[in-house]
Amino acid sequence: MKSRIHFGDCAARITIAALLLVCAAFASEALPYVFAAGSQPLYAKTELNGDNAARGNALETAMPFHVGERLDYRVAWSSFDDAAAVQLSVPEQRNLFGWQTWHFQAAIHTLRSVHTLFPVDDQFDSYTDASTLECRQFEMYRNELGKSTAKVYDLIHPGQQPRAPAPAVIVSPGTRDPLGMLFTLRAVDWRRTPEVRIPVYDGHDLYEMHAQIEAASDSVQVEAGSFEASRISIQLFKNGTEDASIHFTIWLANDAARTPVQFAAELPFGDLRVQLTDSKPGDARAQ
Repeated sequence: MKSRIHFGDCAARITIAALLLVCAAFASEALPYVFAAGSQPLYAKTELNGDNAARGNALETAMPFHVGERLDYRVAWSSFDDAAAVQLSVPEQRNLFGWQTWHFQAAIHTLRSVHTLFPVDDQFDSYTDASTLECRQFEMYRNELGKSTAKVYDLIHPGQQPRAPAPAVIVSPGTRDPLGMLFTLRAVDWRRTPEVRIPVYDGHDLYEMHAQIEAASDSVQVEAGSFEASRISIQLFKNGTEDASIHFTIWLANDAARTPVQFAAELPFGDLRVQLTDSKPGDARAQ
């Protein structure tokens, strides 16, 4: 049973972040984390931090994603080609307790034999600031191994007063949740930005994510089609130490939408590959 809990917990947390974050073992919910003073994220040309609110309108119009977008993926794990299905979407923009936000959503379902062993039917919602792309609220609705849980986190900066009734987590300006982090990577102009370092809170722990471009144009063939894509390598650090047992790679299409077309992860319990199977573009007029 311990191994089942381990996989079920990790699988959900991996896929919602497009394989950006993972915990190596099943653990209870952590207490709110206070970001260490003086440990500031590094941003390159995009300057996607908490101090660029004045540039909000420009950032909103420059986003490569739009309301109504839907992306469908198939997850392969170990010898299972159809281990899980993932759907990422942008349902709306919403005023959330005075914050203008993007609403991002992810749904994850294990399939067939894997669902028999590790039933996972989860939904995750990110409310990401429309100007700065930092997380305002992160929600996890998890149904794993027959157990349902719901968690909502309101992310605030030191000195800020909570606006929402959800538990407040104190983080550094610029912190993302895993789902919002994926959309942040899409907002980066990788032709001009070789690396970004951004803190990410996953509902349990706070990591620093280092993402850097490895190749400007890889040819990628997935069920949704053929793409020329930028290959981005991702490392995770916790308390200044890299987790060398976990490595992620993401391929972002070299098109206006910068669509994530493929992910790969090397993990302690097996390698994962996530590929785009279908997509529906959003409508800029809906924003």
